[in-house]
Amino acid sequence: MASGDFYSRDRPEGSRLPEDRPRGGGPEDPRQRGTWPVWVVVVLLLLVFVVLTILLG
Repeated sequence: MASGDFYSRDRPEGSRLPEDRPRGGGPEDPRQRGTWPVWVVVVLLLLVFVVLTILLG
């Protein structure tokens, strides 16, 4: 059984409800950014902590 056959048989022909389990790749969410902004903030906070520890210590 090919993968196309498997997914084509689980929904009726004239279904009125929208697909609740979308299959395949859809458009990317533009609000979704990578994790690099989080890492930049973490590194900056660590640098501030280290600098303050050196200056005040």
